Amino acid sequence: MKVLKLDIEKLTKRFSQHVAVHEIQTVLSPGIYGLVGPNGAGKTTLLRMLAGVMHPTSGHVLWNGQSVKGKAGEQYRNQLGYLPQELGLYPSFTVERFLRYIAALKGLSKAETGESIERVLNLVNLKSKQSVKIKELSGGMRRRLGIAQALLNDPKVMLLDEPTTALDPEERLRFRNVIQSLSGNRIIIISTHIMSDIEQLADYLLILKEGRLVANHSPGKLIEELEGMVWNVTADTELLHTLSRNYLIGNLGKQEDHYRVTVIAKEPPSHKAVPQRPCLEDVYVWLFGSIELPVEGVQP
Repeated sequence: MKVLKLDIEKLTKRFSQHVAVHEIQTVLSPGIYGLVGPNGAGKTTLLRMLAGVMHPTSGHVLWNGQSVKGKAGEQYRNQLGYLPQELGLYPSFTVERFLRYIAALKGLSKAETGESIERVLNLVNLKSKQSVKIKELSGGMRRRLGIAQALLNDPKVMLLDEPTTALDPEERLRFRNVIQSLSGNRIIIISTHIMSDIEQLADYLLILKEGRLVANHSPGKLIEELEGMVWNVTADTELLHTLSRNYLIGNLGKQEDHYRVTVIAKEPPSHKAVPQRPCLEDVYVWLFGSIELPVEGVQP
């Protein structure tokens, strides 16, 4: 089996004076990658460049050692499945008609098209909606249709930008199971800011911060770096104010007349602090800063 490789070489995108993506350099082999970062970190811009719908200001993308700008570009695009954040859907089309349209754009034969539509509709649980017009679908169903179109050509590279937007918890679980079943010899990049979507799914996390790639590690390695730095504190409002001024604050819960708050700190932030096992949400707070405290009267 041929080993697939996607090289990203100093990929940069500049919009006037703003650098959205800055010299990203990494090599991706088969696996599931979570592309993580806050809004404005450059996730969508990076995926659009990898999908070929946006040209980089500088840098290169290589598919199995060859530039996607050259002759290898067509081969790369034929093996690419892309779900943008905003997918243009035709409201008057039925689900099947839309997928046949996308299949034609991807160059699938008539025989391949029928088999592929059957396969992807079963994968995303939309077989019963095959003859329904898109305008009659719920938001979650439309997102599932978007995932289906990305899978039509059985791609070796999948670029999914916020794929779980508008999906309910059951649909999210189904999505994770579908992606897990598809992994194998594929490169799958999933952009998200919802850490729970990828905590048990991603083999690696690509962490973007202000357009720069600051980490490409396994979730386990990133969590390991926080061992001994995550604390659970039972706090009243006054202590919560103090903690929020001096420490990184993660998960916050209200229990009767007090709060249970997760704090990221190298030393115990309070005599009430109890160590707890880190999770990916704690990694996110560590990298990108405290959550906003959504409790009336909590902010100092």
